[in-house]
Amino acid sequence: MGQLIAGTCYVKVDGAQLTINGGCEAPLMSVKRETVVPGFYKETDVAPSFTVTALHTPDFPLQQLIAGTDMTVTCEFSNGKVYVLAGAYLIDTPSAKGDDATISLKFEGIKGTWQ
Repeated sequence: MGQLIAGTCYVKVDGAQLTINGGCEAPLMSVKRETVVPGFYKETDVAPSFTVTALHTPDFPLQQLIAGTDMTVTCEFSNGKVYVLAGAYLIDTPSAKGDDATISLKFEGIKGTWQ
């Protein structure tokens, strides 16, 4: 029996739903592990983050996203898992592509949780 693993994701930022194009990315771990020598590793904290490509629709909340420094970003993935990023703010510079009317957004925050 097959199981659905691909489909539509839903993204909300402070209650405003974004129309997205493509997928969403969120880290599965809060640390990055690197081997020092076989059998020994070090851990480095990973900032909670979320990346998405959204459509630049006429009602796109661009100013809300630019000004936001304590937003809540919620993504419901097509497999039913939900990622919530609290205390979120945009990093880098959002970039718009004119040929397909998309905006690339990368958020970091204080706490990211999987539900």
